[in-house]
Amino acid sequence: MCSMAKVPFTPDGYKRLKDELNHLKTVERQKIIRDISEARDHGDLSENAEYDAAKNRQSFVEGRINHLGDRLTRAEVIDPTQMANLERVVFGVYVTLFDEDSGVEIVYQLVGEDEADIDHGRVSIAAPLARALLGKEIDDEIVLQTPSGQKNYTILDITSTAP
Repeated sequence: MCSMAKVPFTPDGYKRLKDELNHLKTVERQKIIRDISEARDHGDLSENAEYDAAKNRQSFVEGRINHLGDRLTRAEVIDPTQMANLERVVFGVYVTLFDEDSGVEIVYQLVGEDEADIDHGRVSIAAPLARALLGKEIDDEIVLQTPSGQKNYTILDITSTAP
């Protein structure tokens, strides 16, 4: 079973997961119950693809509800806007980096594993880049080994809100 370790979340990430859990419980569960009932009305369940699909979806949704419930029960919400001094990179902050190789500025927010979404600039606190950034300050240089080679970054800014 899962350990009882706290799971870090930003306030936005916590709200997104709570909203997803609520949607699964109030909307998806009801839809699946209707789908299973309709499929049962079609007769022989042994050769009923709609019934099998609905039961599979039900299994997935119940598993996701259990997972989200566990994560939210153990959530530790950390709000970077409540931190007095942001001289160093910590959980939840937005870090503006200069990619020395491409010459591009990029902004990442360091978030919990359940919130990570690289397409939206949210990097898991467990990711190598986030681990390399933790504790660093503005103007610090970061050297990161990646599968495609070495990446070099300079920290331009650290903020508690999206720039």
